Amino acid sequence: MSSDPTTTPVSPEVEQQVDSADVTLSNPRGAVIALGSNLGNRLENLQGAVDALEDTPGVRIKAVSAVYETEGVGGPENQPTYLNAVLVLRTTLPPQSLLERANAVEDAFGRVREVRFGPRTLDVDILSYEGVVLNRAELTLPHPRAHERAFVLAPWLDADPGAELAGHGPVAALLAAVGEAGVTRREDLALHLPQ
Repeated sequence: MSSDPTTTPVSPEVEQQVDSADVTLSNPRGAVIALGSNLGNRLENLQGAVDALEDTPGVRIKAVSAVYETEGVGGPENQPTYLNAVLVLRTTLPPQSLLERANAVEDAFGRVREVRFGPRTLDVDILSYEGVVLNRAELTLPHPRAHERAFVLAPWLDADPGAELAGHGPVAALLAAVGEAGVTRREDLALHLPQ
């Protein structure tokens, strides 16, 4: 049974059909998603997001980063620290549909949008989507601030050491430029793909 609160239980036969269909769907694209949480059971919130995204038809997670603990950036002072991670996936969903799923997952975990960059139970951001450049009110791709955020770059590099951010270059070079101050890899915590 899935721990995803946005879905109802699906029989193993249906899951197997979806998995085999994903292999034959044409033109899956690479995408990168950042996860963050600094309210409630932070690790459980991140794991729930992993489970929910992996349970999404047309989405297959290919890599999950280590978990990093970080200070809040750009929001109110004295926020609790965040746990952050990055997922590398293949998807047949178009960017707008992937965004809708990300928002639904946030909502299922009680995300409240009252204060910009404020505390949150769960944040699910699309960092990049293979070959797509967008500049819309609801979605900008690549993410407009990913290149300057160590809490995004460190887990991204962990999940995909050869990663590049379109328009900005290798993630490793971007992380070296911004430094890793305030970002700590939590060796005692881990996220897992559903079995």
